[in-house]
Amino acid sequence: MTSHLELARQFAALHTPAAPLALANAWDVASARLVEAAGAPAVATTSAGVAWSLGSPDGDALARDRALDLVGRVAGAVSVPVTADIEGGFGADPAGVGETVAGVLAAGAVGINIEDGTRAPADHTERLAAARAAAEAAGIPLYINARIDTYLFGLGAEETRLDETLARAAAYLEAGATGIFVPGVTDPATVTELAKGIDAPFNVLVGPGAPTVAELGALGVARVSLGSWVAEAAYAVVRRAAEELISGGTYGSLAGSLPYGELNGLLKG
Repeated sequence: MTSHLELARQFAALHTPAAPLALANAWDVASARLVEAAGAPAVATTSAGVAWSLGSPDGDALARDRALDLVGRVAGAVSVPVTADIEGGFGADPAGVGETVAGVLAAGAVGINIEDGTRAPADHTERLAAARAAAEAAGIPLYINARIDTYLFGLGAEETRLDETLARAAAYLEAGATGIFVPGVTDPATVTELAKGIDAPFNVLVGPGAPTVAELGALGVARVSLGSWVAEAAYAVVRRAAEELISGGTYGSLAGSLPYGELNGLLKG
């Protein structure tokens, strides 16, 4: 069995523009097993998908213990490295974030996503520093993917948003982040400027209409994530199937479903 330390090192090494790490984010054991079976070298969770599957809205509403329990279930079900989306850190202060990170590591994950949201950058640097300190105390080189929400939330003036994002990235890396995640931007010009200005592996959120993984790698991107897109697509099938059944009494929405035996077999053992 690959050790926790070896998994952490493997995961960090996967971040390269030459062959960007492509993550189809999972939200439970079955989706994680499917992602691994497809040949993914790592599994990432989506905070939104996890929260929805547990009956909670996304956005720091899910209780920490429930989130960590899910991380442990996923990490225990796959053989590849696991990185967990911990939203804003599941803690009211830096000490709370440190406790969360200790729990993530105890659950078997080797990476986290932690977002700044509308939090002041100075406050977020303290949370990142606490996350790094907790990882060092555990002896694991945790991959801390610091998410910057300037573009996703349209924070600040548009003309200064790039500079603000780069300034946050530099501060977050100084505080202990390993990589930088900037969701909400996929246009080649901005992606290129961000990749040039960030002295660490750069992650973008992708979905329909975004450049391909190879195209983003050519721009300097080291990691691409589908985020909540996969969970959203899965739940869309639920709604279409239910509406078709109730309104028309037909079942065409279920065409292309995974065979029962294949999915059930994936979870045996």
